[in-house]
Amino acid sequence: MITLEDFTEVPPRIRGAYLTVGNFDGVHRGHAHLLARLCARAKGAHAPTVILTFNPHPVALLHPEKAPVPLVWPEREVALLEAAGADEVGVFKTGPWLLGLSAREFFDRVIVEQFAARGVVEGPNFAFGRDRGGDAGLLGQWCLSSGIDFEVVEPTVVDGELISSTRIRQCLADGRADDAARLMGRPHRIRGKVVTGAGRGRGLGIPTANLAEVDTLIPADGVYAANVWIDGKGPALASACNIGPRPTFDERSRQVEAHIIDYQGDLYGRALEIDILEQLRPTRKFAGRDELVAQIHNDIERAREACRAR
Repeated sequence: MITLEDFTEVPPRIRGAYLTVGNFDGVHRGHAHLLARLCARAKGAHAPTVILTFNPHPVALLHPEKAPVPLVWPEREVALLEAAGADEVGVFKTGPWLLGLSAREFFDRVIVEQFAARGVVEGPNFAFGRDRGGDAGLLGQWCLSSGIDFEVVEPTVVDGELISSTRIRQCLADGRADDAARLMGRPHRIRGKVVTGAGRGRGLGIPTANLAEVDTLIPADGVYAANVWIDGKGPALASACNIGPRPTFDERSRQVEAHIIDYQGDLYGRALEIDILEQLRPTRKFAGRDELVAQIHNDIERAREACRAR
């Protein structure tokens, strides 16, 4: 990965690359299709493959009130893009220096001068430059006149609808984590730091790890089967993850807590990464402690089986 904070010429090993520019939030199957075409075109031309993205998302600076909660954190996005076949991922440190460029200035200063691109691959809805003044059609014209290979990759369709980060967010907002995973090509992952909670789970004989500082989209309230990695390392541990309030105890604050099945150990202060596999049931209020405990044990066994099936 290289961080781009100005228009300094990039290292010779990635000049003359085939590149794509965009926000790859979620690095979903639609992105994977585009990136596969990019890699194929680059390989055919014996050129490096470069993916250019932004941190933070331009909308977070231009219209923060409209900025969506990300589906992946920045380091994971880079890792997923590298796994998709990039020889290099360039991350623009987004700021006025970049956002003030017109579409033509971005093309000249970044694509032509900074990277000396041999080829560009984009989707049909690609827009770039100040006020999104450039589109894929205009980019194609400029590439043609500059001797740069150009391809537009058609979007990926599943069940008659385009795969998009917006569609994935809606799946997660509806609690359809399994549908989100189908569109992403892998389960949605969140991460956080284990903090001291109210001790409700331990008091019920079912200890949970309470997460704070979650920096990606949290799915709808409910109980989920989940795989957990401690400190980002394997093996994956089967878990039942509860998201939302605790209505049985009249607690309304939204929490993320995971019971790691058959795990013994102190997790306070450690980082957890959680793959949300499928919703087992929505949040509900129980008549009392015994009914709640019985349901949680049922949730745990269902979560165990769901994780085993993965």
